[in-house]
Amino acid sequence: MTADAQPGRPQPEPGGLRLRGITKRFGSLVANDAIDLDIVPGQIHCLLGENGAGKSTLMNVLYGLSQPDEGTIEIDGRRHVSRSPKEAIAAGIGMVHQHFMLVEVFTVAENLALGREGGAGFLSMRAARRTVRDLSQRYRLDVDPDALVEDLPVGVQQRVEILKALANDAKYLIFDEPTAVLTPQEIDELIAVMRSLRDEGRAIVFITHKLREVRAIADTITVIRRGKVVGTARPSDSEAALAELMVGRAVNLTVTKAPADPSPEPRLSLRGVSVASPTGARVVDDLDLDVAGGEIVCVAGVQGNGQTELAEALLGITPLLSGSVSLDGRPVTGASPRERIDAGLGFVPEDRQHDGFVGSFSVAENLVLNRADQRPYARGIALNLPRIHDDAVSRVDEFDIRTQSVETPVSSLSGGNQQKVVLARELSRPLAALIASQPTRGVDVGAIEFLHQRLVAERDRGTAVLIVSTELDEVAALADRVAVMYRGRIVGIVGPGTSREVLGLMMAGVPTDEAMATASVTTQDEEDTVLESSVKESS
Repeated sequence: MTADAQPGRPQPEPGGLRLRGITKRFGSLVANDAIDLDIVPGQIHCLLGENGAGKSTLMNVLYGLSQPDEGTIEIDGRRHVSRSPKEAIAAGIGMVHQHFMLVEVFTVAENLALGREGGAGFLSMRAARRTVRDLSQRYRLDVDPDALVEDLPVGVQQRVEILKALANDAKYLIFDEPTAVLTPQEIDELIAVMRSLRDEGRAIVFITHKLREVRAIADTITVIRRGKVVGTARPSDSEAALAELMVGRAVNLTVTKAPADPSPEPRLSLRGVSVASPTGARVVDDLDLDVAGGEIVCVAGVQGNGQTELAEALLGITPLLSGSVSLDGRPVTGASPRERIDAGLGFVPEDRQHDGFVGSFSVAENLVLNRADQRPYARGIALNLPRIHDDAVSRVDEFDIRTQSVETPVSSLSGGNQQKVVLARELSRPLAALIASQPTRGVDVGAIEFLHQRLVAERDRGTAVLIVSTELDEVAALADRVAVMYRGRIVGIVGPGTSREVLGLMMAGVPTDEAMATASVTTQDEEDTVLESSVKESS
């Protein structure tokens, strides 16, 4: 697997990293099934696949976090076994983890010094600070060595993760879903850093399920589906072609919907809503928001800016510090989750595994979790099992839930089918408002297509739909209005046609007018550059 020669860029160095027949099992689950992979210095090699396809498991094997059940690894022609990350690091392998491996109460320099103690076990903080400064300057990462990690924005924390890998002089760098918590501008900066590392001869492994990013940065693409390599692709291939290779069938990546027809009055209304985290910090701050029936409002923002707490407060799981919430004009501020559900609130939690279903319960049982004590599913204190079964069969067909039986435990279903169970349960009754938090997280491309269609259909039934999402592609596809959230506040509310650049600036806290003005200037500068280049070429 080698990329075509590209003028103006150093060609791949000889040698490389070879994986042959890598198999990793977890009980009866085969997470990696006889995978072969070549990783070549001087290239960015993208591993593309749905969530749960086995990408991260494969890289954990390479980095020594897991041991393969079968297969071999070679580095520059020599057999290699990583029994621990320490051995992988010594062999020139570095990993930038999706969930940062940083000690938040330590400084940047202290985090770099960990694991690099001298013979007597002492840390050389002077050397660590110097390393941070040198690497920051070399790769334009701009990190203060004396800053506490807990005080740094998420994008800067990721730079620290990259510096840790570079401090060990890693020749092979693994980036595991690195863009999940970044704004579009931070993603662009990360891509520039990765290209710089590639151009000086390092090998980059970029793990992702985002098609746009793969096409922007890849030299080589390997697609993994259900633990197996199913093919390779070119960066020039269309997103539709890449999606089909990921899923195994043709996928419609666009959402077809008519213009919104919102109701005159809001069905969901928030006034002055403030919420605290479990530690007491104010994470939602004096927030006002209205959602009319027949429209989808998407709350966009980088993860960790209060969206999770806002969604939980709307269901009544987390109490409000101040403010009010009403459904169809009726206050529900002090109501319990049960009372809000009975008042017509539907809720799709961001973590379905913990909050969306009971894994050991059957599909049929999970489909009535919120109404199991009500008619027609209950007769006094007894369940009406025939009715529960019959309705479950109907829902499974309506929502295309792939299961052997309605009696199958939900834990045995794929992530996409689990999410369909959650959504089917919430949409099986008339709703005033639906709160859907990260509705397609961990869901394959094919299931995303279906879930988006159902959310639009619910809007068209007159429900007020509030979606919390960190995926800008999803926001652009679904939103009738976009409310951008930063540090617990709504920075601004904009239309669905707003550019990714403007949204990215707003996600970093830039006010709407300033973000639009900045984006306009940037666009004009880019147009002027293109024009100047054209003039030079013609002359």
